[in-house]
Order: sequence, then C-alpha cells, then structure tokens
Amino acid sequence: MFKYLFAFIVFILLIYISLRDKVYNNQIILFGASVPQTGIMKAWGSAVYSGASSYFFHVNDNNLLKNKKIQLITYDDKYEPELTKENLNQLIEEDDVFSLFGFVGTPTVKSILPILEKENIPFIAPFTGASFLRDEYKTNIVNYRASYKEEIENLVQYLYKKKKISKIAVFYQNDDYGEEGYISLLEALEKRKLKLNSEGTYKRNTLSIKHAFYEIKKGKPEAIIMVGAYKANALFIKKAKNDPIFKDTIFCNISFGDANEMIKELNYESENLLFSSVVPYYESVNISVINEYKKLMLKYFPKQDLGFVSLESFLAAKAIVQALQNINGSITRTSFLEQLKNLPKGFLNGLPNDYKDTQVQNNLYLYEYKNNSFKEIQ
Repeated sequence: MFKYLFAFIVFILLIYISLRDKVYNNQIILFGASVPQTGIMKAWGSAVYSGASSYFFHVNDNNLLKNKKIQLITYDDKYEPELTKENLNQLIEEDDVFSLFGFVGTPTVKSILPILEKENIPFIAPFTGASFLRDEYKTNIVNYRASYKEEIENLVQYLYKKKKISKIAVFYQNDDYGEEGYISLLEALEKRKLKLNSEGTYKRNTLSIKHAFYEIKKGKPEAIIMVGAYKANALFIKKAKNDPIFKDTIFCNISFGDANEMIKELNYESENLLFSSVVPYYESVNISVINEYKKLMLKYFPKQDLGFVSLESFLAAKAIVQALQNINGSITRTSFLEQLKNLPKGFLNGLPNDYKDTQVQNNLYLYEYKNNSFKEIQ
C-alpha cells in the first residue's frame, strides 16, 4: 500500500516539476505586457513598447538568439486594475506567454499579485518602485529599477542637506502608488526628525487636484514631493506658478511622474523643477549603451520621442536577451530567472549592474531641466 502511495506521490511531483520547468522549444519566445495604451497615461505604454521592441527587433534581425525570435505582446489596461487582471488572464491562458514584462503601475500590479503567486510565471521589470515587489521570497519577480523608497530618500537627502530645506509637503495619487510614496516620505522625514509640512491627494486617472492644491498651499512649503501621474503633476505645477505662495517652491518628481511628458505639459518651462530618475540621461553621448539605444530607436521607431521611460524599457530588454543568451541547455522559466539574477558585470556597456534586493540596477539620478535639456545634479 505504502509502496504504491509513494510511487503515486513521486509521479505527481515529476508532473509538477515538468510543468513548472517546461522546456520552451518554440521558435518565438513570447513576452506579454499590460500597459496603458489609451487614456491620460497612454504615453507610458507607447514608451515601454517602443523602448523594448527596438531592441527585440534588433535581436531578431541579427539572429542574436540562435534562430529563435523574441516577441512582445501588449494589451491596453488604461491604467485600471480590473483591465490589468483581464489582460493577464489573456496572456497566460490564451497566449501562453513565456514571461511577463513591463507592466505599468503600482495599483495595477498589486491587483494581480495573487495570480502571479499562483502561476509562478516570471514577472520582469515592472514599471513601479513598489516595496511589495521587492520581497526575496517572490522568486519569480525580477525588478530592473530602484524602488520609490530609495528615490524619495535620495530626494529628501538632497533637499535637506544641499538645499537646507525642511518644510516639505506631498502631493500624491489616492491609491497604492500614492500611499507607497507617502509612507516613504514620512520615513525619510522621520529619519531627519522632520514633520510633514502639508499634504494633498487626488483620484487616479483624474485631474481633480483643486482640493489638494489648497490643502498644500496652507503650509507654504519650500518643496513638494509629487507622487502622481504626469498630467496631474503638471496641472498642479501650472496652477502653482500663478500663485505667489509657491514662488520659490521646488517641485520634486519621482520617476513614475515621467519627466519628458511633464516637460511637454508645462510647455518646456523649467523653473524650480527637480526630477528623480532610475536611468541616466537619454541624450548622453559618452555611454555606449545609450548611443545604441538612440541608434535603434531612430531605426525602428523614428517618430517616437526619446525619453527616460523608453530608455529604461530598452535596458530591461537587453537584460532579458542577455539572460536568454546565457542559458546553457534548454530554455525554461527557471533557467531564465536564474540567469537574469546572475547577469555578468558590465553587460550594459557603460552602466554598472549589481543584482540585489531583487533589482538588476540600483542607480539613482537627479536632474533639473535647463536650456531645453536635463542637467544632472551631482
């Protein structure tokens, strides 16, 4: 009896392992993304797709994956969690993608966590700095970028130490993304024995900032940390520029605010703006991988503006391809994740990489926008 039971258990385990470590022999390796392609966040989706696909097209055209091709499938979620769930089910159940890539947003990603844990499918380089994606036990998740907590700590350090600013307010989106930034800011302030000056919030996918504006105005802040989407942040700044209370206030935007789209919304006006980024300036000429990015974007997406978001997506795509190239033997999800977490130092040709805290890259940058370009603050 026990012999048959043992044999049955071994059989079930072998089936489980074979399913978990399915060998992908298809000529096309499918990656799937759910991104905003319409609505007020559509620029994000366009940048993610063009940045990654410019490199994937290059890989396919030059046979860099030894007769295999890589393809990115994208579906529109309008930056709404319920649509993200629907798209994820489509990608897993009908498209049978090898891996997920480039999902945009904290609230959208949080809504699909139970499915990600159940399916244990690789979830690579989401465009969010949320802390819940940086738990080591979630072994199927690999982030490319630094976290929002790190970005905000870096911003507060600069404001407090370099600019001698202590009256810091927060403008944030009323959802998981905004809450993540809000809590991170409170922690950064407490570390320096500072109190939050004032706060204001608005609803996701809206431009209803009026109440937030007046709540923050009461505190007369010296700086405002902005944890919102680019249109909402830009509208707040436009309104503030017409109010003498905010004459000298510094508006500080984390990477999800999308510096490029904000600058467009502000008609390229640049006074008292600070931008945090997780990648270098996309117009840099002394970093070889950025020159490659510019060349391939021009070749495959000549009508798409260059920017921080598409550069990040491009670099994450390079990490994916490098991991696939490094697999010795059959391509499985397990072997892919293992290689992604052990990428060789310097594979990005000019940018350092050191996998830790589930992140391929841990770099942070601060920029001001002056004379029609972003100037890095050292």
